[in-house]
Amino acid sequence: MHPVMSLPVIGIPADRRMLGAHPFHAVGEKYAHAVARAAHGLPLLVPSLPEPLDVDAVLAELDGLLLPGSPSNVEPYHYDGEPSVPGTLHDPARDSTTLALIPRAIALGIPVLGICRGCQEMNVALGGTLWQRVHEVPGMLDHRDDESKPLDVQYGPAHEVELEADGPMRAWAGGATRIRVNSLHWQGVRELAPGLVVEARAPDGLVEAFRVAAAPTFARAVQWHPEWRVMANEFSVALFAAFGAAARERAARRRRAP
Repeated sequence: MHPVMSLPVIGIPADRRMLGAHPFHAVGEKYAHAVARAAHGLPLLVPSLPEPLDVDAVLAELDGLLLPGSPSNVEPYHYDGEPSVPGTLHDPARDSTTLALIPRAIALGIPVLGICRGCQEMNVALGGTLWQRVHEVPGMLDHRDDESKPLDVQYGPAHEVELEADGPMRAWAGGATRIRVNSLHWQGVRELAPGLVVEARAPDGLVEAFRVAAAPTFARAVQWHPEWRVMANEFSVALFAAFGAAARERAARRRRAP
């Protein structure tokens, strides 16, 4: 384990959820665990307040930004999409928090990793659009999980993704051209935002991973859930290790700054 003083601070934006009559800010433990164990960082919850915190004030304290998954969907007006099907769970406070943080973090050279909803948020924040219900799109697979099954089944391998030849993901996969991933999502990338480069695709062509081409440091997203039992998956460990290494580099630069 790294000494406490050397741990990069990695912010994780929270969901805003009602527990009874009161709103709470929540981050899944598996994301904080992956930051602490696989990225060797210090996870810090960033609340998603109805009146968002000042973006630059938040980012001034961070060495990395992890955008986690969530049961909620990005509201479609953010990408000029059609209204959601009634009953769709939204989180406008999280939308307003993350969609402001993402482009600014990338511009400041803060490492960013998006997972599932975080992948979709990155695409929207940078000018892309989403399919709201991928399973209803002709020719697409059903990427949803079966919530009636045990968690180990829900998060078990669901399909392969093909890794692009010019990205580092093949090295993280030990040279393999494909890896098997889990799949627990309704939404997915429809039109990729300008400046994003595909790093992995599902068998139906759906974008499963991308990077920000012009980012000065690590800025990537994956549609699957590498945080699930992260230490048991070599590719997931390598992904979080690369993210954590970039965050430590930023932390070192911040310590050297006058």
